Amino acid sequence: MKSEVLLIEDNKLFRETLFNFINSSDDYFCLHAFSSCEDAIFQIKNDGLIPKVILLDIGLPGISGTEGIKHFKNILSDVKIVMLTIQDDDESVFNSICNGASGYLLKDSPSDKILQSISEVLNGGAPMNSSIAAKVISMFKEFIPEQKEYNLTEREKEVLKFLVDGNSKKRIAEALFLSYHTVDSHIRKIYEKLEVHSGSSAVAKALKEKII
Repeated sequence: MKSEVLLIEDNKLFRETLFNFINSSDDYFCLHAFSSCEDAIFQIKNDGLIPKVILLDIGLPGISGTEGIKHFKNILSDVKIVMLTIQDDDESVFNSICNGASGYLLKDSPSDKILQSISEVLNGGAPMNSSIAAKVISMFKEFIPEQKEYNLTEREKEVLKFLVDGNSKKRIAEALFLSYHTVDSHIRKIYEKLEVHSGSSAVAKALKEKII
């Protein structure tokens, strides 16, 4: 049984060429080819179209492909979406992926590569050409938060670990064989270095930033 594909592309020649190519394949059937997200959304809602994969142009008039991803995902939560575009700028790539696109290919990709990409997304993959994959890797590296150095001493880290585990100052003092006032002094220094004003804030920051 052929897997159902929906195509949304405003370039008439490209749309018709890809539509016919998909329908000539052994494994896939193009249910419909639309020129806009609005038309596709209307037909899906009213005619009950349930494609397994949507090939979606990113630079559409009206609702753009990037915006359209959310609409389609709201209607068809399990649908896989592969972006087809002439754009390979970082912002388009990042926004498409953040909105739920399963793959991203340039329109000058060979036709058989597009069929291969449909197969990949149906099997849980995330098809991208090499230049796009490199951009995605580069972008996500930029979004990795820089590890801040708080210069906690080993003793302060030890005390902070006890705080994270829910221990009181008295219990920490007993466990570390320190006076209550010494533990209190350590905790005040921890607050100062972490730039917080309470134990709960220190614990939250320690867990969020994996300080210990």
